[in-house]
This record gives sequence, C-alpha cells and structure tokens, in this order.
Amino acid sequence: MDPVSDRADLEAGRPWPLGASWDGHGVNFALFSAHAARVELCVFDADGMRTLPLRECSDEIWHGYLAGAGPGLRYAYRVHGPEAPDPNGHGHHGHRQGHRFDSRRFLLDPYAREVAGRFSWRTQSDQGNCLTACVVDEAFDWEGDVPPATALADTVLYEAHVKGCSRQHPGIPEVLRGTYAGLATPAMIEHFQRLGVTAINLLPVCHFLDEKHLANKGLVNYWGYNSLAFFAPEPRYAARIGGQSVIAEFKTMVRSLHTAGLEVILDVVFNHTAETDEAGPTLSFRGIDNLSYYLLPPGHLNHYENFTGCGNTLNLAHPRVLQMVMDALRYWVGIMHVDGFRFDLAATLTRDSAFLAAVRQDPLLQRVKLIAEPWDIGPDGYRLGRFLPGWSEWNDRFRDDVRAFWLTHQAGVGQLAQRLAGSREVFGVNGRAPQAGTNFITAHDGFTLRDLVSYQKKHNELNGEDNRDGHGHNHSSNCGEEGVSTDPAVLERRRRLQRALLATLMLSQGVPMLQSGDEIGRTQAGNNNAYCQDNAMTWLDWKNADAELTDFVAGLIGLRRRFPQLRQRRWLTGEMTVEGQPDVLWWHPAGRPMDYADWESKKLGTFGLQLAPDRTDLGHSQDRETFLLCLINRDDNQTSFLLPAGVWQQICDSSAQAPFAPHTRTISTPVAARSVQILSRS
Repeated sequence: MDPVSDRADLEAGRPWPLGASWDGHGVNFALFSAHAARVELCVFDADGMRTLPLRECSDEIWHGYLAGAGPGLRYAYRVHGPEAPDPNGHGHHGHRQGHRFDSRRFLLDPYAREVAGRFSWRTQSDQGNCLTACVVDEAFDWEGDVPPATALADTVLYEAHVKGCSRQHPGIPEVLRGTYAGLATPAMIEHFQRLGVTAINLLPVCHFLDEKHLANKGLVNYWGYNSLAFFAPEPRYAARIGGQSVIAEFKTMVRSLHTAGLEVILDVVFNHTAETDEAGPTLSFRGIDNLSYYLLPPGHLNHYENFTGCGNTLNLAHPRVLQMVMDALRYWVGIMHVDGFRFDLAATLTRDSAFLAAVRQDPLLQRVKLIAEPWDIGPDGYRLGRFLPGWSEWNDRFRDDVRAFWLTHQAGVGQLAQRLAGSREVFGVNGRAPQAGTNFITAHDGFTLRDLVSYQKKHNELNGEDNRDGHGHNHSSNCGEEGVSTDPAVLERRRRLQRALLATLMLSQGVPMLQSGDEIGRTQAGNNNAYCQDNAMTWLDWKNADAELTDFVAGLIGLRRRFPQLRQRRWLTGEMTVEGQPDVLWWHPAGRPMDYADWESKKLGTFGLQLAPDRTDLGHSQDRETFLLCLINRDDNQTSFLLPAGVWQQICDSSAQAPFAPHTRTISTPVAARSVQILSRS
C-alpha cells in the first residue's frame, strides 16, 4: 500500500481516537484545538508536500480521513487562529488573549507515535524545523510476554540512562552500544541479574529536544528532561538494526528484560514541554492551542507560569490536556508493556487538576508502579508524603539524613533510625505502607556515590555556567582531600563510607533505588549536574569497574531478598510479636535498649536495631524464623557492642575485605569504624 492516497480531499472521518489511526484502508486524523479558526493537514511524500484542510470539527476536535493512506505516512499540521507576536516585538490581538497561532509553521501532532526529522537551532527560520509524525502500525509479536509484576515491597530499582549504561561496555557489539537494543543484550542483563535488581528505571525516553543555550555551547540535553512528544520513543537511542523501527526496538528491549525477570519503569515529564518560555520555539502545543495546553498567569497571558523552572507549565487542569497525559500513560502500559512510571516534578501535575483521581480509578494503571518526585518550585511545591495510597515517593529526607549522619555528622541516631524504619512520620497516613517511600542515597541529579565521598564542593565548570548550576548543599565529604587521591588513609575512609551508605540503603524499610554506576565506582569528576554531558563523564566506565564493590552491592541485595523483615509490608511499631519479642528493638552498644537520653544525644554515633521474624511474609524463605541485628558505627574508632542474648552469626561486615565471611558471635562483637555489621540468630 502506498503511504499516501491519490485522493485530493479528506473524508469526514471521526473525532476519536486522537492522533493518526490506521484501520487497514486509510488513516483517520484527529487533533484537539479549542481556539483554532482553521486546521490543515500537511502530508509529505517523494513528490513533496500536499495540504489538505480538516473541514470537520466536533466538540473542539478537528478530524478527517485519508483513504488509501497507511503506515509510513509522514504528516504535520498547520493551525490558523489569532496571530502570535510579530518578530519586532509588537503585541498582536491574539497574543493578548493568550493565543500564539502561527500558520507558517509545521506543527507536530501531540499524539505522534514516531517522530521523523531532527530539530536543529542552527536551521531555525520562519518555517521552523519540520518535525513530522509518522503513521505507524502497532503490530508486534510479544511472544507471550508476561510482565514480572514484582511486588513493590520486593522491588529494588536501578536508575539508568539508556545510552550511558552500555555506551562503553566492551562486551556489547559496537553497533548496539548506547541503544535500546544494547540495554537488553546478554552482557547488560547478566549484570542486572548479578546485582539482583528487579526494575530498570530509565531516564526519559519520550522524544525530547536540546535547549538553545546548550546548542550554542556545543552541548546537548543528555538526561532528556525536555520532552516534546509524549507517545514517541526517542530515536537517538535506536540502533535500527535490520531496518527495525524505533518502536519495535523499544518493544523488543522490554520483552527481553521481562524474560529476564526485570521490570521497566519510565521517567516521564508531563510538567512542561520543550517549547519553553515565550521566547521558545513553536513546534507543537503552542501553535495548536497555547491557551489550553499551558498555564498562563492571570492578566499576563503573553507569559507562562513557570512552576517547573523550565519556562512553562502544562495545564493538566484542562480536560483535554489531562486526557492526553492519561492516554500517553495507557499507551506505554498497554501497547509498549512498561511496568510503571516515575513522574518528574509530580507536584506540578496535581495543581488544580484531577490527575491523581484519574490515575487512581484507571483500571489499566492500577496494576503498575507509580513513583512521584513530590515537589516543584512553585508555591506550596514541596509535597512529600501527600500523595495517595498506591503511590511511592522519592524520599529526599532519607537521602539528606543518611548523608548527614555518615558524612557530616549533622544528623543524629534518632534521624537515622526514622529513615531505617521507613519514615513513618512522613508516609504513615491513609493506610499507606513503608513502600510509600522510595529511598535513595544518590540519583542522576547530584553527585555519584564515589564523588559524594571525594568532593566537598561541586565542580561543574564544564557545563559552561561558571559553576553556578547544581546544588550547593550536598552533605558530602572529601574525606580529607578534594578529588583524586593516592593517600591510603583517604582511600580507605572513602571505601568504608561508600559501603556503609549502601548498606544503610539496603537495610532500610521502603523501596531502595540504586543509581546506575554506583556499584562500579563511577565518577563524574565532581560534576553534580551533568545533564548536558554526553561523553565519558556520564557513560559507565566498565573497563575500570570496581568488581569488589559490585560484589558487595550484589551481596547486600541478596540479603534483602533473603530476609523478609528488611522489606516489611507493615510499619514497625515496637510491639511484641508471638515470640515475645518486639518487632523492632533499638540497641545501645552497652547492651541495653536505647532510651530517651540516647535518642537526644548529639554525640552518640553508634547504635543497632534488632528485627524480629516477619511471619506476614508472603514468600517461603527459610529465614522467616530468623532474628536480624544491624549494628551501626559512624565513629572514627572501633566500637564493641554487647549483644542481645543468644548465639549470633555475623553475615555481613561492610568494612571487611571479605564482607560476607561468616563469624560466630555470642557476648559481644567489634564493629569497625565507619561501618555496618549484620548478624542473624535463629
């Protein structure tokens, strides 16, 4: 079938579904615009471009049907209405009303499944860059794909960048490195399975653009938090082996990871778009219906609300914009088979909108994982603990308190105990469980784990912003020397602190998230905002991977999987269990339960917690009858702990060269400086 019909006119078609839909005989086009005066469909083929008016408009949906058209057809829209401000800065009538229509520009369908062409600031003109959508055929053999459906309590997240993970991996064919296909190669899957992580949390894969200020510096938006097409996988990550489409390659990646027991979680950016502020490009939403798609300040409709820090804010209070977001989520789950989402600046999505209610009642989305970054920069933008049951939230209090306890000693034992117990004071409302908190030490935004213990200050000079960008308050420590060191004492201190931080992460109630590369000792040379560095600074350095650190992380995750009391589905209360022991007992190194004075102490840096067997575990672990004792010593000197009664088996010492070598302990055990020790008793 030829992608373009020989017929000159569009038939009436129908106003649903939105986007371009092929039915085997032709393509139906449907585009929302509440304020357009006229809409034209522009189709492209070998003979050039043809313009076909969409003559039908039903309930603010412009629609038409192109008989004989099929998959492969490239198209865009031109939308007519009140004009945008002219190039000389003189306001127009439409501008004052919040409209920015510009019929000169080709506009990308917000429902585009695949994007053709590449936007370039260097070729901007009155016509703009012509980013076109492609009509696609969704046919794909999933080969009986079944999502792993890992329980949230059993989940260990691995935050990863599609390109950065495999770009320098020597065990992956060069043509596949840095691609969707590369992420699902045996070499990468073997690494994920060796670690024991259960879900790969990918930084944004929806089609995104590089900002103008980066292009002017010869840089790119490496992280991808600048989305333009919410349904289309980013083509720059496609290997396209054998002519495989971007969509098919993405689906193949998901299918392969599922076969290996790994879930796929997507970072999604529905808080703003790549059209940025009033000086940004008109590429899609702005030219289709600016007043509907974006939040505009009352009385200042020529500007944008900027709750995101990225120039604009999507208007999810509008039913059609909310519908677009919900349709996109359902598309990624139903068609692309992903297992959940992490919502960037999720507080923005909740402003005066029905987003949370819409997600909560959706039958398809109820079964996937929903993780919120629960803040933005707008008024009342910090909303940690305020999302609904069924959601997990990035717990930045965990990040800050754990760092401050181990690295700067600005947090005490009481604060660390709250984080170890799952931050109940934050999340323990509305029937929520400890899994309401996603715990992390590091993430893409900030220092890597190795840099966290190697740099006192950020070093972002290569970003071209005179080191003004990135967070200045990191709770980090250089352990006595800034950056690279050859001092054995400095290196040993860094080694111990990295392992102590990782052990704290995996021992804590909630959902742990490991940043990709932390398990191999990745450094970014002190850059804590490497969003624009698409190079060896951000790509995983597999040739210099710290194999011992990788083994340590795998061992910790193995212990978490082995002992159900490390991933409780209920809050620890201190109440007695059937064994006559409290479910959690906080232990002083002097051999007694912690008391009020201990919790209030500014000097105490050593304590422990005993966890009773978890009889509510849904699995069949042989260690369900086992008590665990986790001992923590952040001090500079070794401390001896008097143990609770019984014979204890040491199963982990984070400071040791052989951390998982077993040792029997009875009356007491020495706990090395800056370390975590784990013991068990049946």
